[in-house]
Amino acid sequence: MSPTQTTLVQVLPLAKDLDENKVTPGVLGFIVFALIGAAVWMLMKSMNKHMKRVDFEEQPADEPPADKQPSAGGSSEKTAADDDAPADAPAEAAASAPPKRKG
Repeated sequence: MSPTQTTLVQVLPLAKDLDENKVTPGVLGFIVFALIGAAVWMLMKSMNKHMKRVDFEEQPADEPPADKQPSAGGSSEKTAADDDAPADAPAEAAASAPPKRKG
C-alpha cells in the first residue's frame, strides 16, 4: 500500500463522523473575513494620519470669542478686518469660516 492510500484509509472514517447537514464558512469565509479585517486596518491607519493633520485649538468656555468682545473705546468704527468681508455678508459668517490648511 502506498503512503497516500494509507492516509486516505485513516482519514476517510474521520470524515464520515462529520455532520453532513452542518454548514461551515470554510476557506472562503476566512478569506473574506481576513480581507474585511485588512480593509478596516487600512482605513483606521488612514484616519489616524488625517486626524494628526487637524490643527484645532478650542477657546476657553469662560471667555467670549475675540470677535464678540467689545472694543476698549466702545465705538462702532469699522476695522481693517471688516473691510475684507463683503458688505452683504454678516461678520459672524466671516469669523466662523474654517481655518486654512497649512502646507
